[in-house]
Amino acid sequence: MSLLLSIVMPAYNEEEVIETVVKQWTDLLTRQFPTENTRLIVVNDGSRDKTGEILDQIKSRYPKLMVVHQVNGGHGNAVVNGYRQAVALDSEYVFQTDSDDQFITDDFGKLWAHRNESPFILGYREERYDASARLFITRILRWSIAFIYGTYIMDSNIPFRLIRGTFLRKLLAQLPDPTPFAPNIFLAVMAKKAGCNTFDIPITHKERQTGTVSILKWKLLKVCIQSFKELAQFRFELGGKVKALKKPEPVTA
Repeated sequence: MSLLLSIVMPAYNEEEVIETVVKQWTDLLTRQFPTENTRLIVVNDGSRDKTGEILDQIKSRYPKLMVVHQVNGGHGNAVVNGYRQAVALDSEYVFQTDSDDQFITDDFGKLWAHRNESPFILGYREERYDASARLFITRILRWSIAFIYGTYIMDSNIPFRLIRGTFLRKLLAQLPDPTPFAPNIFLAVMAKKAGCNTFDIPITHKERQTGTVSILKWKLLKVCIQSFKELAQFRFELGGKVKALKKPEPVTA
């Protein structure tokens, strides 16, 4: 059974908000796609609180919810695992967002409206409510990508993206092994270099009210250096990978 849309959502220590977020996104699926096969795939990344327990408890109340439990491997690992689950379900479209309740479901429609124009569509946080250190590192990565790859992406690591399933399958096949710390950056770079119009659509980003930030402030600089090294190394492999991807043909409605 193929799916029209799968939403991929990693979760780590979000016991205070996880059911609220699940309800928001499953309500969106039910409201916008009442007759279509859709899923919300939540990947519990080894949460140390009651996130996994809550997800198991509410599964019966949310038929569109699919829960995947894994040993803690980090946000990027959980995202890729969710993507692979969505591809295995033969999803025509895959949307990724986070479980921390910092995004609003209404903005999904802004990306969905362009689904026939590009296989890889990004939002970007026009006003971002994150710690100043995170904002600084985002700027460094933005210009690092421009310098290393000669392409500019407003918010390459944003967890608010819509990808055509067949294209995502190709992207995952070209993703570096082992999985990089921030795979969404690599997917965005590959899509952009393959000729995709990512649109970079402005979306609402809310201040975080609950949950646990999985990367501590003192680790952010180390993460930035690691990401820069991974991006630089991947630069030498990118040419062949982009050729393998090719530019997907536009989809007509």
